[in-house]
Amino acid sequence: MRILFMGTPDFAVPTLQALVEAGYEIPLVVSRPDRKRGRGQKTMPSPVKKVAQELSIPVLHPAKLDQDFIEILQKEKIDLGVVVAFGRILPPDLLKALPKGWINVHASLLPAYRGAAPIHRAVMAGEQETGITTMLMSEGLDEGDMLLQEKIAVHEDDTVGKVHDQLALVGASLLVKTLKKLEQGQLKPQPQNHEEATYASMLYVEDEQINWQESAEKIHNQVRGMNPWPGASMKDNGKIVKVFKGCLRKEGLALEGNGQPGEIIAITGEEVAVATGQGLYWLQEVRPAGSKTMTAGAYVRGRRIAKGYCFT
Repeated sequence: MRILFMGTPDFAVPTLQALVEAGYEIPLVVSRPDRKRGRGQKTMPSPVKKVAQELSIPVLHPAKLDQDFIEILQKEKIDLGVVVAFGRILPPDLLKALPKGWINVHASLLPAYRGAAPIHRAVMAGEQETGITTMLMSEGLDEGDMLLQEKIAVHEDDTVGKVHDQLALVGASLLVKTLKKLEQGQLKPQPQNHEEATYASMLYVEDEQINWQESAEKIHNQVRGMNPWPGASMKDNGKIVKVFKGCLRKEGLALEGNGQPGEIIAITGEEVAVATGQGLYWLQEVRPAGSKTMTAGAYVRGRRIAKGYCFT
């Protein structure tokens, strides 16, 4: 079986590697075009393209997924398409073009968290579990029939970065398992319950901004759901400060009710307790604009601010 692999970011790399290691024939990889990255703004290939080149697999990044592209796939006698975080919606004609169709590796337990940012949204919502779904692709957004699912636990302090890395490995192994079961005729696609669907929209700047009126638990989920990218943010005298780490502490509950949301209630070494709409949130790691990441204690000492100061 000749497989076309379509993917772009780090998340898709383990799946490509797993397909090759499992002995599947990958005559072509399609990824998003090279773009400028990093401080030097050097033009760099996507993580998937870089790995594909290391594996000596030809890489395409077509401007259009049109009939000309379909003809390339037909010429290469592609049987099946696999899509992992490619970053573009496939047109209907392309979805119908391959003999064995298309399989998508989606980073949620469908029908929950369809859409662009399922890992971020699940962590931000405080979900205690999430997972991977392999599914047959259809014209609707993540609406195709499901093939296999695998769950992972999400712990109270897990960041989106940690969950992302776990799911990338789970997705790789689950896709190989899916393909083997399909080849053996052991899988029956299961329709999704569309009434239970939820959506994970792309991230917006507003999602980064901490509102101290919210509960400490919600702020904690927001911070870890934005770590390492794009980072939650708070305002200090109108200036943006990124917040990358914090925690909830039961022993801090005795301090609740003191101070207005955003007010510093206590400074204990490298941690700073801030009042919220419900409970305290302990800041641990922050990064002011134009500076390096530092402890919250180092930040307040550098700013010469103390208990009673309010972040606004």
